[in-house]
Amino acid sequence: MVTRFAAGRESAMIRRLLGNVLLCLGGVVGLGSAAHAQFPQTPITVVVPFAAGGPTDKVARDLADALRKTLGIGAVLVENVVGAGGTLGAAKVAKAAPDGYTVLLHHVGMATAPALFRKLPFNTLADFEFLGMINEVPMTLIGRPGLPASNLTELRQWVHDNQGRINLATAGLGAASHLCGLLIQQRFGVTMNTVSYKGTAPAMADLLAGQVDLMCDQTTHTSGQIEPGRIRAYAVTSLQRLNTPALAKLPTLHESGMAGLQVTIWHGLYAPKGTPAAVVNKLNLALRAAVQDPTFVQQQQALGATLISDARLTPAGHKKFVESEITRWGQTMRATGQFVD
Repeated sequence: MVTRFAAGRESAMIRRLLGNVLLCLGGVVGLGSAAHAQFPQTPITVVVPFAAGGPTDKVARDLADALRKTLGIGAVLVENVVGAGGTLGAAKVAKAAPDGYTVLLHHVGMATAPALFRKLPFNTLADFEFLGMINEVPMTLIGRPGLPASNLTELRQWVHDNQGRINLATAGLGAASHLCGLLIQQRFGVTMNTVSYKGTAPAMADLLAGQVDLMCDQTTHTSGQIEPGRIRAYAVTSLQRLNTPALAKLPTLHESGMAGLQVTIWHGLYAPKGTPAAVVNKLNLALRAAVQDPTFVQQQQALGATLISDARLTPAGHKKFVESEITRWGQTMRATGQFVD
């Protein structure tokens, strides 16, 4: 009798203990769900994998202000993590806590990195939650002040006459400026001396100082130098001319004997893999609102950028597009013979 009573009392105690554990676990889950519902409660950090002052940084800082308003928080911070063609910043976000408070703003480098680097510290498709695309930005072919070519026809002749002595500035392996520069060299049928920087902001400084000859960079970065005539501007990389004060007079490469040559740099937003679906959804909704913010729209349109309004603004559409870009750029870069397989 004593044994059965003791066993019964022990079983009751175990049941109560298990019940308390389950209650506690339920409370933790409830708290987690509540936390996701209240996200964000503290500032979010947007990591930019390029130098401050460059074109991607410009997009990030303008977007940060729009996101701050749509999320209703005190600040959205921008952190520049520079190096290795943008891979260091991307790797930092891939390894960050998947809570939505650290996100990545990156450009086409997310699609070109798999073909450029033999060993990447992240997997573009497997290590991130896709939050949506932001914009598409054409590029401009620009030259140093005083370069002895006043238009694209004269530039092509000057390039051929000075082959081997021309310095082309880029933001490093895999940067948009590097990719654009390679395509232009292919079409010109020449090889230039590539000078790599940690971003196009320091590259622009040297171009203005006459230390390098040419650069291909996003309109979001070059418009402010083109409009007052501080640099030479030769062409845009869109298929149609751009209707902005700084760029309206520039021909396209497409219409200037390089049929089909189009280089458009897109930007997207990413969170670490495993970020809760509720947080991903809230960040996507905030991005959707941000790309319609009147101030952000005006800022981007003035710089020649086109804001995304199609399926690529959704997480699924964004990921599908990046998958196709990985294939497209991989084929393009392997054709140059200058990239790591």
